[in-house]
Amino acid sequence: MAARTRRSWDETDVRIRPGKGSRPRTKDRPAHKDAQFGLVVSKDRGRWGVVLDTATITCMRARELGRTPIVVGDRVGVVGDTSGAEGTLARIVKVEDRRSVLRRTADDTDPYERVVVANADKLLIVTAVADPPPRAGFVERALVAAFVGGLTPVLCLTKSDLADPSEFAAEFQDLDVRVLRTGIDDDLEELRAEITPGISALLGHSGVGKSTLVNRLVPDADRETGEVSQVGKGRHTSTQSVALRLPEGDGWIIDTPGIRSFGLAHVDPATVVGVFEDLSALAEACPRGCTHLGPPADPECALDAATGATARRVLAVRKLLAALRSNNEWEM
Repeated sequence: MAARTRRSWDETDVRIRPGKGSRPRTKDRPAHKDAQFGLVVSKDRGRWGVVLDTATITCMRARELGRTPIVVGDRVGVVGDTSGAEGTLARIVKVEDRRSVLRRTADDTDPYERVVVANADKLLIVTAVADPPPRAGFVERALVAAFVGGLTPVLCLTKSDLADPSEFAAEFQDLDVRVLRTGIDDDLEELRAEITPGISALLGHSGVGKSTLVNRLVPDADRETGEVSQVGKGRHTSTQSVALRLPEGDGWIIDTPGIRSFGLAHVDPATVVGVFEDLSALAEACPRGCTHLGPPADPECALDAATGATARRVLAVRKLLAALRSNNEWEM
């Protein structure tokens, strides 16, 4: 048997676990008075692109923000290396209050809200009048999201060379929604005037021509376009939201990924009705728990007393409320 060797010990063998009091903590956060503010224009795997006055920089989220959501369109304060040089990384330390927000859920049973876009002034709801056929249910849900999120909706009808868009557009006239023809053969001057200045988000199913519209508005955007499949469904082409500066005037458009579903689990009927001042005043006389759908579901709904233009708006809003209760027309 080999003889045991006696080990010699020194200070490197000592392991001392630091006590709780050895590293004092404070709840005081740095003020970051030197932070520069800019617009979030992209997000990808824990990194955000932020446009400042002097450069476009790549940022990470500061630890003190925790899991604070940061989305395209947010106005943020950043510190660190803001030169924009290759390989540099700044930190987002502040997120300003949002003036508008576009939210959705995965479906109508999902309690988790996803913020799609922040601080947009307009929501451009892009839908084709043919190939694939228009889906009123999706448009109605997008309108609800715009109304309750503080965005002004604009319905952009593409592929108008394949079918007359007039009949579909008429379905939304009583909601005072502006409808524009934005097909490949249509002039976009009205649309450009509508979205300049300001920030506008585009929303639509895959295959409706959304990326084509973006490329016409921003010629150097080079957004990928795709064909519609044989079953009438579009191929997803845009996979990440990105803000693009318009070539003329002070304006931005935010291209969002083509979606297959648009859940509104976070929206209730009272919120939708409350968007319209004339309907909100009438609804004050409704019984508690009224869904505002009218007979037979709500025989005592006060909205039934509306007359004239308000009565037509009641019918239009009830279509929106019905869309909240059904998911048959909006999934792709």
